[in-house]
Amino acid sequence: MQKFRNIALCLLISTAIIIVGCCFFYKYQLSPVNDSAETIEVEIPSNTTVRGIASILKQNNLIRDERIFLIYIKLMKITDMKAGYYDLSSSMGVEDIVSVLQDGSKKNPNQIKITFKEGINIRTFATIVNENTTNTYDSVLELLKDKDYLDELIEKYWFLTEDIKNDQLYYSLEGYLFPDTYYFTDQNVSVKDIITKMLTKMDEVLSSYRDEIDHSNLSLHQILTLASIIEKEGKKNDFQNISSVFYNRMSIGMNLESCATAYYGVGLEFNELGIANYEVITPVNDYNTYKKKGFPIGPISLPGKDAIEAALKPNTTDYLYFLSDNQGVTYFFSTYSEHQKKQQSLIQEGKWYR
Repeated sequence: MQKFRNIALCLLISTAIIIVGCCFFYKYQLSPVNDSAETIEVEIPSNTTVRGIASILKQNNLIRDERIFLIYIKLMKITDMKAGYYDLSSSMGVEDIVSVLQDGSKKNPNQIKITFKEGINIRTFATIVNENTTNTYDSVLELLKDKDYLDELIEKYWFLTEDIKNDQLYYSLEGYLFPDTYYFTDQNVSVKDIITKMLTKMDEVLSSYRDEIDHSNLSLHQILTLASIIEKEGKKNDFQNISSVFYNRMSIGMNLESCATAYYGVGLEFNELGIANYEVITPVNDYNTYKKKGFPIGPISLPGKDAIEAALKPNTTDYLYFLSDNQGVTYFFSTYSEHQKKQQSLIQEGKWYR
């Protein structure tokens, strides 16, 4: 009799463990896929079945498991998910996603999406705004000269200082508008609303590095200036080494000698595989770091998160030089002679020409 009791107890415990395990598994499958706040535009066409909705959400990496999603829908007796366009993110759990789908799409059919890529400058920013909204190129640049407006922004955002009001800057908010994809009500969106959205995003990004910023020997204006140079000088996987080159140059009193700053100084666009020629390097201006000691007067592009992080967290190296071949591969060197030797080698191999 005791033997049967022991067996029954073991079965009871095993069953309880399985049930608890299933509960944890079920709860996990309903949780957010990750913590990314990036929104994804999803279309749920009319007459889409629940199984079809599950498939769409899975394809967009918004849910972990289609079967668990269907089980949740069945258990919760949900029958009123609506067709439409939705902005969803993988940081939303199944419950939140279903709730949004039940509420129905609130998206305005006139809504517009504008993408500002990392590394563009204010001139390109103004062009993109002009092409996608009813605002003109000149109206964007005129707003950036409005000192009263800049004072309002300085009052509102902790990372903006009097540095952006320097009359020698080509454009006041260069480097401060965070490049990303944004959604706006329609083409009549104001330039101020666009700037507000981009500054709010920059606030979010910089706030995540607040400790590093507070302990840096550089001002935030200098950090964003360096980040903007790094963004233009190379590819993402080279950013931290490129950053180390500039830190190393500064530590020995060497000029930054960034081709990107020289191009910006004379109002030209910098090709990531290009190199400044004599006509670009020689002009004396507040941006040309071949002539100007230390940092340029301000940023030269809109840097993304990776470039900002590289400016705050450079690799530890003894590199002082770098160059890129025509395939975009970047090489780093401790001495100028090594740099020159590699350049000659690439020329002979047909991988470096300007």
